[in-house]
Amino acid sequence: MEQTLEDPPTSAVLLDHCHFSQVIFNSVEKFYVPGGDITCHYTLTQHFIPRRKDWIGIFRVGWKTTREYYTFMWVNLPVDPNNISAKQEVQFKAYYLPKDDEYYQFCYVDQDGVVRGASIPFQFRPENEEDILVVTTQGEVEEIEQQNKELCKENQELKDSCASLQKQNSDMQAELQRKQEELETLQSINKNLEQKVKEQKDYWETELLQLKEQNQKVSSENEKMGMRVDQLQAQLSTQETLVQEAQDKTEQLEHLKLENGQLFLSLTEQREHQKKLEQTVEEMKQKEMAAAKKQQELMDENFDLSRRLGENKIISDALQREKERIEKENDLLKKENRRLLSYMGLDLDSLPYQVPTSDQESAEQNPGLVYGNPYSGIQESSSPSLLSIRKCPICESDFADGICDHILEQQQMLTPCLKCPICDKVFPEKEKQIFEDHVFCHSL
Repeated sequence: MEQTLEDPPTSAVLLDHCHFSQVIFNSVEKFYVPGGDITCHYTLTQHFIPRRKDWIGIFRVGWKTTREYYTFMWVNLPVDPNNISAKQEVQFKAYYLPKDDEYYQFCYVDQDGVVRGASIPFQFRPENEEDILVVTTQGEVEEIEQQNKELCKENQELKDSCASLQKQNSDMQAELQRKQEELETLQSINKNLEQKVKEQKDYWETELLQLKEQNQKVSSENEKMGMRVDQLQAQLSTQETLVQEAQDKTEQLEHLKLENGQLFLSLTEQREHQKKLEQTVEEMKQKEMAAAKKQQELMDENFDLSRRLGENKIISDALQREKERIEKENDLLKKENRRLLSYMGLDLDSLPYQVPTSDQESAEQNPGLVYGNPYSGIQESSSPSLLSIRKCPICESDFADGICDHILEQQQMLTPCLKCPICDKVFPEKEKQIFEDHVFCHSL
């Protein structure tokens, strides 16, 4: 395959054969003798416009994409652009041509990688192979003639199909040309509209500038009129003979005063409105500062509550550890009590003076004994810590002096509390202010 400084534009997509009729190859031989240059003749149809990157390649028959070319040559653009239907040609050098006897064909590929024309297949082989005498029978001759007729018929069908495709391509090219003309017309209309919009915008800017100038002129004339009034007043005091003229000037002065009063009234109203706006802005700033202060107070209170919660958690953990320690001591005392009773030959379950776990008054009246005094000779100080051992009426577990977790939970449930209607958070009734601040934070 030929290696050039610049590869031709190709496509990896399987191409449609409907574009193959836009370039027609002429005088293509059935075979070419190896070792010599060959010239490829072709004609461009009227609806095809060649471009600078178009090329003609030699492809092995059976190719699928334009990347499978064996060698190629760049096409030469027509000398006369108005006569592109004239015959064109390119020459392939012998050292770039294939050396085998496979079938090849010429293909015209445009700069978009689309095949625009394909030739009939041909071979590269010596000329003397055509001189071999072929002896056939009459039956073979008739069969060859029949095949020749079928091939002619198929060739005619292909020609009709090619003509139909050419007509369809011509119609599509005409439609494309019409669409392009419509697009150019629309672009021209759009350009004219943009120009008109620009001109209108310039006109409006000019009008606005003129109005501003007129406004300045009116203001200047108003000032001049004020100066003129002063002059007229001076003339009125010094010239008594011009009474009629003074009356006219007086009327004019009254008219100007009326206009001046109206302008002053309008200016006063604008100043009052501006003061109201300033007061409104000041009130908004004060409200914003109050809200920020309230938010800061709530954040400080939230931080304080978080700190108190952490401290309560630390105290709870310490109490839990103390409870576990007391339970361990209780278990050790129980074991020691059993050991002493066993040493005295008594059984814990058979003692008649056991104190019920629910009878708190008897336990308080006998602070030194839990199971009574079955043996009077034994000192009550041997197990002094057993007085605090009680049994929970819910979980039936032993606990020391104080309140069991289940009893504490029941007491908390009976205690009046406040519940947040938004997040369902519960607050004690004594923390009513904290509850109201919490509900207010949801509304921010």
